[in-house]
This record gives sequence, C-alpha cells and structure tokens, in this order.
Amino acid sequence: MTSDLPEMRASDAERERVAETLREAVAEGRLEMEEFELRLEAAYRARTHGELEPLLRDLPSPGTAVDPVGAAPVPTSSAVRWADRIGKPATSRGAFAVWGGFGRRGNWTVGRKFTAFTMWGGGEIDLREANFEDREVVIRCFTIMGGMRVTVPPELNAEVTGIGIMGGFGERSKDAGVQSPDSPRVRITGLALMGGVGVEHKRSKAQKQRLRDAERARELDRERGRERGRLEKGRGASDRFED
Repeated sequence: MTSDLPEMRASDAERERVAETLREAVAEGRLEMEEFELRLEAAYRARTHGELEPLLRDLPSPGTAVDPVGAAPVPTSSAVRWADRIGKPATSRGAFAVWGGFGRRGNWTVGRKFTAFTMWGGGEIDLREANFEDREVVIRCFTIMGGMRVTVPPELNAEVTGIGIMGGFGERSKDAGVQSPDSPRVRITGLALMGGVGVEHKRSKAQKQRLRDAERARELDRERGRERGRLEKGRGASDRFED
C-alpha cells in the first residue's frame, strides 16, 4: 500500500478500512493477536496516510499485492487458498485395513482416485489440511463389518453417493459453511456392508482458533470504537466549557 501524499490527512473511513483489513489478516492467521491489537490501536491513532501505510505494508490484499489506503478491502468467502492446494503430486492413492486401522491426516496429497477398504477394522480420512492432485477427486470407500470416517472442511465441494447394505453410508454437518467455487470437487462413493461410512463436515482446530481470534478482534474493535467515541464526546464538552 502506497500513497502519493503521505502527509495527507486520513479520514475516519480510511482508518476503518485499514482496521477491516487487519481483522481479515488476524482471521487468516497472518497476524498474532498481540500484533493485531498494536496495529489496530495505531490505525485509530493515525492522522495521515503516511502513518497508516506501514500497518498494511506486509499484508496481501485480495486481487492485488497491495491496496491504497482509500481502497475498501474485498471480502473473501473463505480464508482457505484452494489454488495453493491443487495440482500437487499424490502422496497416497489408497488405504487398506483388516483387523486393524489406517489413518490419512494432516498435510498429505490425495490422488485423483483414492480407494480405501476395511474389514473388521476402521479407517480415518481427513481432508481438512490435505492437498489434492487434481481439481476432480474420487474417493471410494468400501467396508465390511467395519467403519470409516471421512472428515471434510465445510468449504469443500463434496458429493456423497455411497450405498449402505445392512449398514449406513451418509453425511452430516457439524460446522456450517458455504461451499467455495474455488475448492476441488470431491466425490465420495462406495459400499458399506454391515458397517458404516460417515462423512462429516467439520472445521479444523486451527480454523476454529482463527474464528475465535477474529471474533475477539471484532469485540476489541467495537470496544475501542466505543472508547474513542467517549473520548471525542469528552473533548467536545471540554471545548464548549472553555468557550
């Protein structure tokens, strides 16, 4: 973010736009809470563009590398950058467990076709921090007298089409969310025979922490706004008294 006139006086609207960008940054995990609080306080104290510029200098803005002070930040539907997670080499294309279990969690890359099988055992497939070999991914889950759980982030475009025979194959949403058009399309299919396959839409701990931090940031912002209003009201009363 740059300004041709750093000495130009900043308006209330410009200070609010900088504050909104800072709130987005802490929600995305780009700023720690302590640093966010310091920058937010500095934003509301700033009198000129030159004082606002350093607060956003190391923060990206949607659509451009940097934004001018007067440009309103473009809201994003999700903090997830799907483009960075698609097109990587697969680290796993399948999993198998008999009288035991398997797990695919954390930072791993799902192949275009991933096949999982359990018999008298269990398996866990967690896509919340996973990467994807392609934009179109098929996950086939087969279980006989066993169980399998697939966990996906709420923003992921997931389609569940499996069949349960004397068992269950279904999905539920633990955390509400809006599917992102930029996310991969994951089709989860297969068969559960006298067993179960469950697909759960759920945020990761890191995502939940970022949401809590963002809510805390908004509450802090509101409190600072109320305090600023009280101070300005007090200064106005003092000026009238002196007159």
